[in-house]
This record gives sequence, C-alpha cells and structure tokens, in this order.
Amino acid sequence: MEYNLTNELAVRSTKNVYRDGDKTIKLFVPDYSKANILNEALNQARVEEGTSLNIPKLIEVRKIGDRWALVSEYIEGVTLESLMNNHPEKMDEYMDLFVNIQLEILENTVPLLSTLKDKFRRKLTEASNINDEIRYELLQRLEGQKNHRKLCHGDFNPSNIIIKENGEHYIIDWAHVTQGNASADAARSFLLFSMQGKASLAEQYLRTFAQKSGIDIRNIQRWVPIVAATQMTKGREEEQAFLSRWIDVIEFQ
Repeated sequence: MEYNLTNELAVRSTKNVYRDGDKTIKLFVPDYSKANILNEALNQARVEEGTSLNIPKLIEVRKIGDRWALVSEYIEGVTLESLMNNHPEKMDEYMDLFVNIQLEILENTVPLLSTLKDKFRRKLTEASNINDEIRYELLQRLEGQKNHRKLCHGDFNPSNIIIKENGEHYIIDWAHVTQGNASADAARSFLLFSMQGKASLAEQYLRTFAQKSGIDIRNIQRWVPIVAATQMTKGREEEQAFLSRWIDVIEFQ
C-alpha cells in the first residue's frame, strides 16, 4: 500500500509525522536506529494489548523508500496543550484532567516492558557530558529509589493527549514507556513544563499530582535531578545549561 505524505502534521529532528485519511505515518530519518523504531512499535503494541487505555492502534511497521515508518490509527481531535493555550481561564479544569489521565495510566502494569530504573541506570552510566562525581551521586540516588512496576508513559505532557469532539481522550507517543516508579514519571512531566518556560504551570502540576495521587511532593522532587540528567544525555545543546541547574543532588528544602 502506498501512503500519501502530503499532509504533514509535525516535524521533529528524527522524524516527520503525516496524516493519510484514518492513518498516522511516523516517518523516521534514514539514519535513525532501526532497533529503536522496532522497540517503539513493540512497546506500543504491548500497551495496546496489555491495558484498556485509549491509545492509537498500531497498524504496521514498514520501509518507505530508505526510511522506516510506524503506521497507526489517526485520532481526530485537538491536543490538551492546544486547549490549555487557547482557554487559559480553564487551566484548573484542564490540569485536573491531565493529572487524572496520568493516574489512569499509572494504575496499569505491563510486565514485559523494560524497567525505568534499568533505562536510567544505562543512560547515566553511558553519559559523556556528566562528570564522574555527579554521575556517582545520581546513580546512588537512583539505586535508593523504590522498585515499582507502574506503567510510566515517559513523555507525559499535554501535547500527547488528544481530546475528541465527544470528550473522549486518547494518549499518544509511547516511545519512552517503561514500568517503574510513579514519582519518576511525575518528575518527568514537571521537568517538561519547566523546560518550556512554564514554571507556574510546573508548580501547579506538581501540587495537583501530589494532592490527587497522595504522593509526597518530596518523593517527586528527589527524582528531578535524575530525570534531568537522563534528558541531558540526549546532548541537545539548547537544553544543557537549563538541565545542568537541576542536576543537584542536595535535597530540596
């Protein structure tokens, strides 16, 4: 089957995303890791089969020219990020919805997924842009965190929530999913808001998540330096200075 790649939805450093009718085509750059693409497809399929969450159905993995593509069901709707941007007067309502969806995800377990701690341990161990002393302290902190098996999206932000016209929500982009500690997933969402220059929203998110989940804010904050360091290992120059400020192993006051 040939796909029409004229309706481009998004452009990223590693991929272009297109819509063709009722399908979404995520087309990766030619030199992108085939192993990572196949792993993303496997993870999405495991979440699709192992939970009742609303996520796009994976249709196929294929080559288009010299590029690998993941083809999934297209979900018609608007992102929660767009709703937040266009209706700031409803921010409290939207933040409650955002956290409720995250807690819905975290209620699930998918035992075949990689563990979050294993992924973070590997990233920190292999990092070339973190000095040895900080790496050691972060690895020690990581080992001290509790071993949980909750389903962690790994990139949970409002742009990855699609709200359909009937109010039904779908969760997209499962490339970074693992099983692990809910506090780590919350720390990641907090950091994503912060990296976008939305400090007040980051704090609102943190308070809302802690209140709804019953998790002490300090447990989430202990993960922030670790999560910042794993993000820093991606080597994005524009993020380095910001992330380095978060890599501080001293406890939050």
